[in-house]
Amino acid sequence: MARIQGVLKGPEAVGRSASSPRRTSGTGEDFRQMLDELGKSVGIRFSRHAAERMSSRGIAMDSGKLSKLDAAVNAAGSKGARESLVLMDELALVVSVKNRTVITAMSSAETKGNVFTSIDSTVIA
Repeated sequence: MARIQGVLKGPEAVGRSASSPRRTSGTGEDFRQMLDELGKSVGIRFSRHAAERMSSRGIAMDSGKLSKLDAAVNAAGSKGARESLVLMDELALVVSVKNRTVITAMSSAETKGNVFTSIDSTVIA
């Protein structure tokens, strides 16, 4: 796995393409740990599910995106939100505001035709 100039990249980090079969055990947990390490600077965590989705979908996260996500979560929290859909930088992330945890992530292209449930707010960052 590689952290290159503060950027974490999904499939590239685990040495496989986005279209290849699901990785073997351990790899997803390593990617999640790397995401959590990057997120510690702003107090954002990534669920196992979110880390798997980011890895399999080739979604990159860097400190700039993380700062933007932090601001979005703070804005949602200030309005009393509990579960928010955060739309930013061609990404859609469902976030537990109270726990400051990304629940799932997808590219904006993958959002077409999807219905997001169990959210009470949307933040466009």
